[in-house]
Parts: sequence; C-alpha cells; structure tokens
Amino acid sequence: MAKNTSRLITLADVKENEEIKCLINASNESLNVLGYTEHGLRHVGYVSKTTANILSTLGYDERMVELGAIAGWIHDIGNAINRKHHGLTGSVLAYDILVRMGMSACEATQIIAAIGNHEEETGTPVNPISAALILADKSDAHRSRVRRETADRKDIHDRVNLSITKNYLAIDINKKTIRLVIQMDNTSATMEYLQIYLSRMVLSEKAAAFLGYWFELVINGNVINRRKPVAASNVHPKAGETEVSED
Repeated sequence: MAKNTSRLITLADVKENEEIKCLINASNESLNVLGYTEHGLRHVGYVSKTTANILSTLGYDERMVELGAIAGWIHDIGNAINRKHHGLTGSVLAYDILVRMGMSACEATQIIAAIGNHEEETGTPVNPISAALILADKSDAHRSRVRRETADRKDIHDRVNLSITKNYLAIDINKKTIRLVIQMDNTSATMEYLQIYLSRMVLSEKAAAFLGYWFELVINGNVINRRKPVAASNVHPKAGETEVSED
C-alpha cells in the first residue's frame, strides 16, 4: 500500500516555491508586453488577501481560508503560457506543483477548480473558494495597477483604472450583501467602467449568489445594480461588515 505523504501546504510555502515565483514573474512580464495592467505581486497579493478575507468573514474554517489564500496567490500563473484561457492552463500547472509540494489531491482539486473558473469567458462558481476568488479578482481595478512607464489615457483600460482612487468589498452579514464600492475621479466615468467590466460584474453576481449573498456595485455613491432596498448608510463598513481596500 502506498504511503500517504501529503501535508498541509500553507500560503507561506507557496510564496517560497521557486516555480511559482518564476510563473508569476513570467505572467506579469508577458502581460506587460501585451499591454495589460499589472499582474504581479501587487495583484496576486490583493487577490490572495481578499479571497481569504471573504471566506473568513463568511465563517468558513481556517483551512478553507488558507486554501483560498493559496488560490488567490497562484490564480494567474497560466498567463505565463497564454492570456487566452489562462485560468484553464493555470489550473493544470497548479495541480502538478501543489501535489509535488505535498498537498493532498483533494485539497489541490478545490484550488484548481477555483483557478479554472475565475475567467468571465469560461468560468462559473463551483465551490466556495472559486466564488470568493472571483469576487476578489474582479474587484481589483485601481490606479495602482496601471504600469506607469506605459500609461496611456487614450486607452480605456488605463483611463478607467487611473481614475479609481479607492475600491473595497464590504460584506454585510445581516443584510446578506457583498458590495463592491468604487470611487472614481472625473477623468473617466461610470459608463466607461461598465463598458470594460460589465461581464466581470455579472460573474461577481453569480459568485455572491453561490455564497448565498446579493452582489451590489456602488460607483461614486450610486448603486448600479440594486437587488433590494438597502439603507444608504450601509455603503461604508459598519458592525457586521468587513472591508478590503486599496488606497
């Protein structure tokens, strides 16, 4: 009988893995060449932290939270191969690496299901980690993602991201809402945000619904997709809510 050699792999272990470091760097460099916003340590750090924060706030156990953090850290490594379907290729890469590191196949499959379903073109929430990962990833639009050396306000993606001065997810346990709050200056507009990110927001609605919550998008104080009456005072985190923000 084969000996079970699996162990509890942590986010710290994943961060120290040389293969993963190389894949994150290669992904970010490839997307730089293609003209995309930052997809390096800043982005994966935000997504990792936010995925874990969502799962923790919703009451999932400590191990599930850790798996969510790992999924967030490695969700974009498929970009090292190709931008097209990077979630699918990334999930294959991730499974091999995680199992070789000693993670059990059962835990690794939860992570790769999340990675393989985080793209709006092909993804759908299939487990709690995937739902939290979608919400975390799609919430990360912010001026700090724009590559300063190539920033171009004629490009709608750069223009929208440069206009975003603050973003955070607020979870209200009592009202069962997950709210993405965006603050934009007047160098772009809500219509431009929706023009490039609407499909991401639709997927975020599905992810919140999977977790048993309503998803609401708030831009400059205006609720874009209100599902039911919510007091305006709940736009900002209060008791029962949690916030992850980028200033």
